[in-house]
Amino acid sequence: MPGVTGMEAAAALSGDTQRPLSGPPGGREEEILPERQVYMDYNATTPLEPDVIRAMTEAMREAWGNPSSPYPAGRKAKDVIRAARGSLANMIGATPQDIVFTSGGTESNNLVIHSALRHFHKVHSLKGDMAECHRQALGAMPHFVTCTVEHDSIRLPLEHLVEEQVAAVTFVPVSQVSGRAEVDDVLAAVRPATCLVTVMLANNETGVVMPIPELGRRLRALNQQRAASGLPAVLLHTDAAQAVGKRRVDVGELGVDFLTIVGHKFYGPRIGALYVRGLGVLTPLYPMLFGGGQERSFRPGTENTPMIAGLGKAAELVTENCEAYEAHMRDVRDYLEERLAAEFDKKIHLNSLFPGTERLPNTCNFSIRGPRLQGRLVLAQCRTLLASVGAACHTDHGDRPSPVLLGCGIPFDVARNALRLSVGRSTTRAEVDLVVQDLKQAVARLEGQA
Repeated sequence: MPGVTGMEAAAALSGDTQRPLSGPPGGREEEILPERQVYMDYNATTPLEPDVIRAMTEAMREAWGNPSSPYPAGRKAKDVIRAARGSLANMIGATPQDIVFTSGGTESNNLVIHSALRHFHKVHSLKGDMAECHRQALGAMPHFVTCTVEHDSIRLPLEHLVEEQVAAVTFVPVSQVSGRAEVDDVLAAVRPATCLVTVMLANNETGVVMPIPELGRRLRALNQQRAASGLPAVLLHTDAAQAVGKRRVDVGELGVDFLTIVGHKFYGPRIGALYVRGLGVLTPLYPMLFGGGQERSFRPGTENTPMIAGLGKAAELVTENCEAYEAHMRDVRDYLEERLAAEFDKKIHLNSLFPGTERLPNTCNFSIRGPRLQGRLVLAQCRTLLASVGAACHTDHGDRPSPVLLGCGIPFDVARNALRLSVGRSTTRAEVDLVVQDLKQAVARLEGQA
């Protein structure tokens, strides 16, 4: 299939670990061959595709000039950036002028929250009859709506605003039946003072896909009612970090005002972008930085041309191959779940499987039931599998169960044993067999210690 090169890159990423030398009774030391390692943590990060590396290398060599400079090297850099912007826009069904390059998902998410806050106060400070109507209806405190399973780059900035007493936030619980933030619950949390609703497109731990298209449609209808009542529109943002590259993403179908893109989740470099619908005209964006005017002053700073070139190439590959990527990952993930069920039978609990709920094609969150089979202990015993117990940004949680899983209704003792396996573009069924055998041996070692 096109673009299937992740396994080689993942091998370079993880490296084969040399097992220690053994000393048998005869006194002769024999070298034990290294265990083959299999990377299944593609929701945490992905290796760079070779085509992406080539695009970045070429930009370093040929487009080294300052994109703001008028001579050939500068113009070349500017052309590379323009092409990459077009590739990102094409990938998500947007127009190039609605794309702003950022350092990554955290910056994009913070920029959206910052802009919604600034826009609320700008509307609040306007003079005239309509502004007076806004002030009476809104009160002084802007309000945000999000859900309880968001990435920390959404949750923590919003919690900070609450701590500083500059905004109110409603964290809508996800349904324990569907694992989703249900549209009725999200809209029920909207107040006259609500300035932004932000709900991720797909969860990084469970792979659950949120009902953003329905939320977008119903929020547009609500905004029409608000306009008739003299209230400003509620903006809609989705963090699409986990969805891009694994399923089709189209901003028109989603109906969002903002969408976050993260390069290293789809075999690109560690930068990102932000889609803004009708940037600066239909949807407000307020810079957090001030400087030389790059990115139309919305995100100033001399552009990182090689990284942007790589992001553009990664977007091209997604546009060309997304359907094949999705089908391959779903086939391997489904095979993984079949093998787990066959090997561990009733000891397996699939934490990310909610009846009737769509999920990412590559994500399998499961627990192996048992008092000594906490996720971290199992992974520590694995000699082949490279994976995680949940979000990479939550590695300091120790043995505490994932708040995401608990919020989805997974029992404490089951959630504590959770493992998140996420397959990639080149993960094979043969690798799944190796991983399941590795898990079986790890469980046997832990249960043998009882």
